[in-house]
Amino acid sequence: MSSVSGIDLNLLAALGALLEERNLTRAGARLNLTQPAMSAALTRLRQHFGDDLLARSGRQFVLTPAAERILPAVRLALRQVERTFAETGEFDAATSAREFSVAIPGESILALGDLVRRVHALAPAVRVALRPLPTELISDERGLLQHDVLIAPLGFYRPAGQPEVICRDRFVCVADPGNPRLRDGRLTLEDLSALPHAAARLPHAEDDPVQAALDRHGITSKVAVLTVGWITLPFLVAGSDMVAIVPERLAQRVASAAGVAVVEPPFGHVDLVEAAWWNPMRATDPAHAWLRGVLNETVGSSLSRQRRGPEEASDGR
Repeated sequence: MSSVSGIDLNLLAALGALLEERNLTRAGARLNLTQPAMSAALTRLRQHFGDDLLARSGRQFVLTPAAERILPAVRLALRQVERTFAETGEFDAATSAREFSVAIPGESILALGDLVRRVHALAPAVRVALRPLPTELISDERGLLQHDVLIAPLGFYRPAGQPEVICRDRFVCVADPGNPRLRDGRLTLEDLSALPHAAARLPHAEDDPVQAALDRHGITSKVAVLTVGWITLPFLVAGSDMVAIVPERLAQRVASAAGVAVVEPPFGHVDLVEAAWWNPMRATDPAHAWLRGVLNETVGSSLSRQRRGPEEASDGR
């Protein structure tokens, strides 16, 4: 068996499966190994790390603190090994079955639509795997190697590296059409101050430009409902006297289904810019170079449509 300094590299796959599955049977099925084989691997791994790695909690296993610490590095190592052995110097999008890992918060999913559609059109067998952002937001370029691309709202999140703008949006208000404060399809700053709000808390966010805009106008939101991300807010507002502030793209997409009115914000224009990050070490990966090319092509098309405006873009002029 291959080894480095006496360490069996076959244990790396077993370690990854055990830490992610937290179950001997499922980990064995993932690697096509028997439960006794996985049990033997776990014994060797415990000896190597001097830690139980998996500890019983009732009828289940949970990760020990040491296992929690090494799991991100294990995932990164496995991805690097896979890429090393898959490297051929070429990438044929039409025939490749490559999986690209995209870390993205739920509130940014709508920004990914154009890219996913273009990837599928050019490479039908390629898969885009959407992953949640890490619990600890990636803070250096080495951490970005865990994923091919990280996508998030610029300003809310600050990963390391140089961002590539994917699309531009802005924030609008949504309210039930029967809201008594909604007059002639408008809301005032006084209305925003008086109405209860359905608001979003972004788990990794460092800044909130919407709250900054409200603060500039002396508005203190009366938050009645707090959610993770913006996607559910229009549906919560429907049939209530609440108001919510959400990205315009989301509002226009779901307004009819949710039964809400999209309202021009009285606090002025607040930008929402979706951006992508990746580690520059991927520059020599032909598959990643292809993905970056598709991303740049998609971004150029998307930004061009936004500059032309929705009506002009839709009629093909």
